[in-house]
Amino acid sequence: MKRKLAYILGSLLFLYLILLIPTEKIEAPKIAAKKQFVWNRDSLWHTLENEFVKSKSIGCEKLESQIVRNFAFINSFTEEIAAQKLSPSDPLFEDVGQIVFATAALIGGCEQHTEEFIEAVSKIRNAIKNESRDWDLNNIPTRQALYKIIYGGRAAVEELLLQSKKEKFPELLLGVDEVSATPSTSILGVEIHSGDMLVSRGGAPTSALIARGSDYPGNFSHIALAYVDDKTKLPYIIEAHIERGVTISSIYDYLKDKKLRVMVLRLRQDLPQLQVDPMLPHKAARLAYQRAEAGHIPYDFEMNYNNDDKWFCSEVASSTYRNLGVNLWMGVSSISSIGTAEWLVGFGVKHFETHEPSDLEYDPQINVVAEWRNPETLFQDHVDNAIVEALLDEANAGKKLTYDWYMLPLARIMKFYSVIQTKLGAEGNIPEGMSAESGLRHKKYESIFNSIKEKVLADAAEFEKEKKYTPPYWRLVGFAKKYAKIM
Repeated sequence: MKRKLAYILGSLLFLYLILLIPTEKIEAPKIAAKKQFVWNRDSLWHTLENEFVKSKSIGCEKLESQIVRNFAFINSFTEEIAAQKLSPSDPLFEDVGQIVFATAALIGGCEQHTEEFIEAVSKIRNAIKNESRDWDLNNIPTRQALYKIIYGGRAAVEELLLQSKKEKFPELLLGVDEVSATPSTSILGVEIHSGDMLVSRGGAPTSALIARGSDYPGNFSHIALAYVDDKTKLPYIIEAHIERGVTISSIYDYLKDKKLRVMVLRLRQDLPQLQVDPMLPHKAARLAYQRAEAGHIPYDFEMNYNNDDKWFCSEVASSTYRNLGVNLWMGVSSISSIGTAEWLVGFGVKHFETHEPSDLEYDPQINVVAEWRNPETLFQDHVDNAIVEALLDEANAGKKLTYDWYMLPLARIMKFYSVIQTKLGAEGNIPEGMSAESGLRHKKYESIFNSIKEKVLADAAEFEKEKKYTPPYWRLVGFAKKYAKIM
């Protein structure tokens, strides 16, 4: 009996040691030959925070005249952008950014101007997107000009929203009411047309990494394509999930997945391709629907937008529209930071010039129709962004993303079981296309992220209790960096 037990234990130990042998080969990433955008404006952010605190103490009556003058400047700049052909390096765009940030700080003490400010920023966004139709979107000055105005404007708006009283928080912000000939349906108060792209932000730690882990860090991690049936008018959402590959969801299932924000994007009706065929977006959505319905399409962890056999989320839109002659992402996304790329390689990414969800907004072929967000999820979005920013600073300083090596045998058994689950149509514990080692790195990343988040939220609560206002983003980054250094 003892011999039998010893034999069993010895066999299990031998199997454990065999499964412990690493087989995964990670190649050095071929990063994009570009440059990561860095604001490098810490002194400005702290100045703006001081101005915000000062404006709250001064009160609206004394700020009114300055705010009115600032709005006059903003409107004048917007008209100037719309009236003439400007290069992306024109100093006017720097002036616009400065006045937008300065006005946001003043409105902190005069909240009744918040909606007017949001509308003004939206008009600037539309003006610069129109202007950029003649620009080379793969040119660095172009990308930086667009990013500073569009992302910077959103950041200014959201800092104001987070300081607003919750009952005054506008959850739905409307953009351009772009005309479309395709079938439509109403979703959460917005007319959604077949072929519209729904750009969202998930609540998982990996969602934050997708949103922030590029040369132009953004706020979105996922893209889906809306298809509205001609006859029934029922909406379907075609999307690629890490866990399940490409799926067709009802709008209920789409919204049931945790989302911190959702933005609706639509092709401009004056595009030459739509002038020839106004129903092109609907045809694209139907192609995606039919392709997903015809058979299983695995998730593309490599993020190769030229591989049509597998799709990551952006490919659901880009691949389908490309087949009908519309090339989305006129400015290809890039990841040129070696530390960020090394972490992403550990999850299976191989292509660092790709289509990132956040970057679709900058494409001048597309207009923003609407955006939903609420106070709780918006603050979580900012906290998650700050944590990833701090972690990627550590990655770029040489910190490696490892995993618990002793868990590899168990992970390999789970991977084998997950393959069987996938074959049977179920969702495996380790997603199809992800190795056991990648699964362990993912778990490690989530563990580190959640540990830091708990501490950052505690610091944020203490800050708000002491200062009587919500900590702005640069404060959250400071909290996160403190803990990321000792992870």
